[in-house]
Amino acid sequence: MKSNQKLSLLFWRSMAKIRKSDGKVPIYARITVERGGSKEISTGVWLIPENWGIEEKRAILSEAEELVKGNGGKGELKSKEKELAGCNKELERIETNLEDHFKVLKIVNQHVDAAMLKSAFEGKNEDNSIEPENEIINEIVEVEDENVEQPTTLLEATDVFITEFKKLVDKELRSDDTLRHWKTTKNKLLSFIAFKFKRKDLLLNEIKSNFADQFLNYLTTLVEEPLAEVTAEKHVKNTKQIITAARKNEWVDVNRISDFKCKASSPDVEPLELYEVQAIYEKKGLNRRLEEVRDAYIFQCFTGFAYQDIYALSPEHIVPVGSNHEMWLIKKRGKTEVTEMVPILPIVETLIEKYKNHPYCKVHNKLMPINSNYRYNNYLKELAFLCNITREDIILDTHLARHTFADIMLNVMGVPLEDVSKMLGHKSIRTTQRYCRVKKHRISKNMKTMVYNLFTKDGKLRKVVAA
Repeated sequence: MKSNQKLSLLFWRSMAKIRKSDGKVPIYARITVERGGSKEISTGVWLIPENWGIEEKRAILSEAEELVKGNGGKGELKSKEKELAGCNKELERIETNLEDHFKVLKIVNQHVDAAMLKSAFEGKNEDNSIEPENEIINEIVEVEDENVEQPTTLLEATDVFITEFKKLVDKELRSDDTLRHWKTTKNKLLSFIAFKFKRKDLLLNEIKSNFADQFLNYLTTLVEEPLAEVTAEKHVKNTKQIITAARKNEWVDVNRISDFKCKASSPDVEPLELYEVQAIYEKKGLNRRLEEVRDAYIFQCFTGFAYQDIYALSPEHIVPVGSNHEMWLIKKRGKTEVTEMVPILPIVETLIEKYKNHPYCKVHNKLMPINSNYRYNNYLKELAFLCNITREDIILDTHLARHTFADIMLNVMGVPLEDVSKMLGHKSIRTTQRYCRVKKHRISKNMKTMVYNLFTKDGKLRKVVAA
């Protein structure tokens, strides 16, 4: 019987161990296992005490540095930001690694304690424990490096696949968010193999045709926190793509799960109503942090840009179009490389003007000051509460803004579906149809026009003049 314990993790700074040479303090991780005690782990991260966010549990710029940044400070501050971002990236890596080890330990042990987790994390194997592979995890990637050792197992093939995909991310040809999805798939595979086969890995030629169905069943029914079917199917689909890549690179003769097809339909996303968008837009009394988040979200609602695309927007993406030199936002989508082009509406133009001299935008050559996706979405939940947007079918996040834009264009403005598809940068109009659901009031409006044109006031059919 596997363990059902839970893990909590807390990062904290140790003020008792200030390093005299540079005044920095170490950051520790306190791991607490339900009914399994607590242990502390050194993260290897050192920071100036003022750069540690007590609430955020992450590295941040101090108030003094923010003030310098607000006054246009550059140079060393830019280097400081990179250093702090690197610290946070290392803490996120440690957090993910600890969670991966914990998941595997729970699968093969009836009881897990903090000491076992610490030992596994530090590479000291406990009896009966399975140490996760090194963390490396949506497309077919061919390996061009002839020096790469030919993988023989599924997780080895996944590691190579992810390494090659990361090269595309580094060249800005693929999204870092997509890379994280692949890493999540690897973690799911790691847990499944440990659960089902009681092993650390599985040979590629051992994978049978029922592997996909078993993996899907595990993700939707056997894990402690089951996934929605559509989410689980995505991980199985990713696995199929990895094995297809392995076959293409001649690491295995056949992909035995090539017949797997997703059956679950994507859940409908309810966009914000226009009055809810207006409530966000007109909200007063916000602090600077939430005001910037609110403005970024309104920008998304009236451009349709996804998070990674608004994050990458720069003044160079403002392009004059036509003889009137109407200003448009034009860029390639990070996810699909399809060009999306949107006329700059007055509300968007006002926001661009508002932030053109913002220190962050000036230093990084951006149109809007955008937080990390994680922080952005967290702040949006806070904003939703303040704006009293509490519908059960609504979770305010960055992607909902894209659906809201599509809804406004189609149902409020009456823009043709083909035009909305181009503005959203979709490869297929079928994708746009999932974003744009025609609402009753639009049908009603069009039917009233039809009734007026076809019928008289007393309900008789108007006479048709022959052409």
